[in-house]
Amino acid sequence: MDLSLKVEGYADDDATWLGSSHGTSSGRSATLDLTAFTEATHYPDGYLPSGLPLGRIMASGLYGPYDAAATDGTEVLAGFLLTACTATPRDGATTTVVGALLDHGRVKVANLPVAFTPPTTAANNATTIVFWEV
Repeated sequence: MDLSLKVEGYADDDATWLGSSHGTSSGRSATLDLTAFTEATHYPDGYLPSGLPLGRIMASGLYGPYDAAATDGTEVLAGFLLTACTATPRDGATTTVVGALLDHGRVKVANLPVAFTPPTTAANNATTIVFWEV
């Protein structure tokens, strides 16, 4: 296991989807299942951009893209990817990467990196996010 410090930067990451800094200091770890994401849609540049809406896949406990029409658990919004992360697995992993999940704060819907409609029922929203329709 490689425990050395690694620094990565993503100059193209756009954080204008954040409505404020509220909640950004308490993002939690989320292991993302890369097989649930579509390269052309979610990471065409080799990284998952911040602001991707995420849902938790109940069968595995991993996170994938939020999908209101799904029935695998990702129909419940778990939060948003707080910072960009590589789409290249590390340290022996083959299909997973770790990112930070924002599940509390403010989000500007119009500035998210993908089309998104906020959940309309509490059953489909496991967050305390305030959505701005800017």
